Amino acid sequence: MEKVKWGVLGCAGIAAEQTIPAMQQAENAELYGIASRGLEKAEAFQKRFGFAKAYDSYEALLDDPQVQAVYIPLPNSLHGEWVRKAAAKGKHVLCEKPAASNAWEWSVMVRAAERNGVVVLEAMRPVFHPGFQSIKDCLPRLGTLRRATFIYCQYSSRYDKFKNGIVENAFDPRLSNSALMDIGCYCVHPLVALFGKPSSILAQSVRLSNGFEGAGTILAAYPQMQAELLYSKISNSKLSSEIQGENGSMLIEGINIPKKVTLCWNQGKQEQITFSFEEQDMCYELNAFAQMIYKEQSPKKWNHWTELELELMDEARKQAGIFFPADSNRQ
Repeated sequence: MEKVKWGVLGCAGIAAEQTIPAMQQAENAELYGIASRGLEKAEAFQKRFGFAKAYDSYEALLDDPQVQAVYIPLPNSLHGEWVRKAAAKGKHVLCEKPAASNAWEWSVMVRAAERNGVVVLEAMRPVFHPGFQSIKDCLPRLGTLRRATFIYCQYSSRYDKFKNGIVENAFDPRLSNSALMDIGCYCVHPLVALFGKPSSILAQSVRLSNGFEGAGTILAAYPQMQAELLYSKISNSKLSSEIQGENGSMLIEGINIPKKVTLCWNQGKQEQITFSFEEQDMCYELNAFAQMIYKEQSPKKWNHWTELELELMDEARKQAGIFFPADSNRQ
């Protein structure tokens, strides 16, 4: 398989800290282009990571015929616009989670990709991680499933600034940001990937002074089981996520990045599930994305999970009274 020539739109922290280092490690990725609104910043990234070219605008990168695929780590509210622009230029697109502000916007993005014959995919790394496959493989051993509890609570360093009157992008709801969108999606996406769409949900949120959702809880009902999702950007939790069956339970350390899975049987015994993974764990989704580009696998399953994720989050936001400016763009 030939290496994919990547372009990156923007010099966001997640790109520098996670995605670009993973591209350097992925077996079929080539760092080709980096774009920023200022050439100086793009050139700094070019020198730091070894990109072949730097651009002073996103448009210039998209106009380069050598770029095969782009990674978009821009604010959530800009995902729809730039995915559509990239697709129109014939670029495959890996878009940072959450892929869209709402399910309707995601459907527009998918149609744009299909119309232009390119792949679009949400960068939801947990479901590409070897630990997630281990979770799926072990589920039947638990017997009839009765409850799932997925927890991801991570105190944001930007919250300290917020409390001091400095509102950064991560706490600005105008950019389609909320605890659910930024943190809770790591609970929602594995839920629908493992169990499908729930029959109903009940959602509640903790709101901050500017209307931003700082934390929330979602209860989800299935025909034979219940699920609860707990997420927060304003507090930490050291609790593991858990899936309970009639034969025993499964403890998951890190639902956002499954690093340790333990089976706890009703008789009292415990079983550690072993799996290995790379430190730069985004390489798994990058390798899968390359396979999709070269038609070795289809993105349809993954994109359906994103559709279910966004539909559930739309309903949760509706119940909690969380509205984004992007929600008014539906036609």
